[in-house]
Amino acid sequence: MRILFITATRVGDAVLSTGLLSYLIGLHPQARLTIAAGPVAAPLFAAVPGLERLIAMPKEHYGMHWLRLWRHCVVGRWDLVVDLRRSAIGWLLPARKRLIAPKSDRPLHRVELLAAALGLEGTPPAPKIWLDPAHRAAAEALIPVGAPVLALAPAANWPGKQWRAERFTELADRLTGARGILPQARVAVFAAASERAAIEPVLSGIPADRLIDTVGRIDLPTIAACLERCDLFVGNDSGLMHLAAACGIPTLGLFGPSREEHYAPWGPRCGWVRTTESYEALTTAPGYDHRTTGTLMDGLSVGRAEEAARALWRRLERAAS
Repeated sequence: MRILFITATRVGDAVLSTGLLSYLIGLHPQARLTIAAGPVAAPLFAAVPGLERLIAMPKEHYGMHWLRLWRHCVVGRWDLVVDLRRSAIGWLLPARKRLIAPKSDRPLHRVELLAAALGLEGTPPAPKIWLDPAHRAAAEALIPVGAPVLALAPAANWPGKQWRAERFTELADRLTGARGILPQARVAVFAAASERAAIEPVLSGIPADRLIDTVGRIDLPTIAACLERCDLFVGNDSGLMHLAAACGIPTLGLFGPSREEHYAPWGPRCGWVRTTESYEALTTAPGYDHRTTGTLMDGLSVGRAEEAARALWRRLERAAS
């Protein structure tokens, strides 16, 4: 059986689509898979079982990336084409069956919306990350067994969603202090190389003997393997937040000018906290432009974020006992 799976450009949306992919692999364990994704997200799929071809698909002017994908995939007949980008490709390739991501006006989480493409009801398949031994070995070298690890992802794909660096530093200090939930924990910081300047105050604000600086130094699958070795994740609404949740570690997402009902971290070990202002209040303010407006996260205090982290931790401790 041949399956073409067309997923997202952005890391977060790509991660959220992995539950659907995992479900299809379970239904068709002998399937030969071709996966098309944005170039940043594509490495997350390199270890998927049954992978025959991985197509990194950078955007091109005039939608030429779609023509290029069509040329890659037009030869032969597909048993199933799954198009989560709602492109024309889903209809232009010869296929016995097609699944196209639906639209919805209801406040559905993205995971639930993607599950609707298969007509699944009840509990949607949760996101899943596939890693090879080399990535786990690299992660073990970076984060050896030892003190607990607090993971921070202080960047975001646009400035309005980015909590101030000094607040991340203060939160880390509270959570890893003597009265914190992870006393004397190491602090691993994750971000892209291009985001280093913006988050430098976080790196410089953490004691050097407890800092694990991965920023711009490892690839996405190795980041996932590192996250598996962490005890708690706190980060802005971002792809790394969804990656942490998919890796199964306790994950707290920080929200302001984005919708938690659509993009909260998914899973029973996750939680979220948002600014005192609503999404609507933040995004309808005069002069708002998500490309240029600075942080809109000031309505989230360090104390409020700390309490949300502690509440998540208490909930998981109760569940474990």
